Amino acid sequence: MKQNWKKIHLKDACKVFTDGNWIESKDQSTEGIRLVQTGNIGFGYFKDKEDKSRFISEDTFHRLKCTEILPGDILVSRLPDPVGKSCIIPEINSKMITGVDCTIIRPKDFLASEFLCYYQMSNQYLKDVQLGVSGATRERISRKNLGLIEIPLPPLPEQQRIVSILDEAFAAIAVAKTNAEQNLKNAKELFDSYLQGFFEKKGKGWEEKTLKQISKDFGRGKSKHRPRNFEGLYGGNYPFIQTGDIRNCNHYITEYTQTYNELGLSQSKLWPSGTICITIAANIAETGVLTFDACFPDSVIGLDVNEKLADRDFVEYLLQSFKVKIQSLSNGAAQQNINMGTFENELFPFPKVDKQKQIVQKLDALSAETKRLEAIYQQKILDLEELKKSVLQKAFNGEL
Repeated sequence: MKQNWKKIHLKDACKVFTDGNWIESKDQSTEGIRLVQTGNIGFGYFKDKEDKSRFISEDTFHRLKCTEILPGDILVSRLPDPVGKSCIIPEINSKMITGVDCTIIRPKDFLASEFLCYYQMSNQYLKDVQLGVSGATRERISRKNLGLIEIPLPPLPEQQRIVSILDEAFAAIAVAKTNAEQNLKNAKELFDSYLQGFFEKKGKGWEEKTLKQISKDFGRGKSKHRPRNFEGLYGGNYPFIQTGDIRNCNHYITEYTQTYNELGLSQSKLWPSGTICITIAANIAETGVLTFDACFPDSVIGLDVNEKLADRDFVEYLLQSFKVKIQSLSNGAAQQNINMGTFENELFPFPKVDKQKQIVQKLDALSAETKRLEAIYQQKILDLEELKKSVLQKAFNGEL
């Protein structure tokens, strides 16, 4: 930090430093004065969420003696994630208040709101916040501890110069990040589009078959236990796969978080390694291939491919290509699900087995290239986030 910079407790740099109001559900209304909540506070930016807005009436405002927040005020969330994140309140053409888990900051004339908001994104500030955090079940920082955090205080013209530099740097980083995110999205969509088109261009000799026709075993898993959810079924030597294990597996299921004992196995079924698992509840039509023997619940279909009739990896790619269509057939408002009959009755295109293997080789190569590109763009996004932290550190060390 430069020699002419001072340090000051946050509370001493503010004209207003107070918590929002305790607003219960019974105090809220469908219109009136906007209630800004912790969910509206992004990490350095305001999340409008207008469609989810809550309000109180003018009468309630006066009855509860609420504190109005104004455009230009800084709102700090005393809850995660992360604790202490803040944003500047924009003009939203509405009178506003906030809840008790937010602290309202209106800086004194010698502190620029933008400078403070940037500082509240820095590693040093977040470390200082963590030192003041309490709460066994949910972390939070008290307003008292928040107010005792020291912030750097360069002369106002220096603050404004730093803000100008950070504005320019963050704008450039935001553009680069948007481009990287779009490239990542394009890479994923390119493979999905190629995959879908591959199976739409059916060649000569392709036959329509059901999944049962190309399988040695085809059916739902078993988890109708008695008594239901009995803890005595778990903790043994038999992997128990769940829908989340399939959704996150990236083609091959190599991990599991739950196991059955002998009693659990007796009420279920052990499927062999190589079985294709298909989810039919929650995130439906996700697929993965078992790399070990395992049980799974009735929210998953097992498909043990007859390799004389079909190539297992071809079938898994085929199911991925039909995912969008299958998901459109789902029902259930609260949780997506699809019945076994959809998969029993659906016809899928199959060429000869040797042709299937050739297709798999091409798709494997494209998948590998897609993953390589995804890794590049994901790393680019991470690097840009690190760049932001580095720029902030230099700014508040007086190095800009």
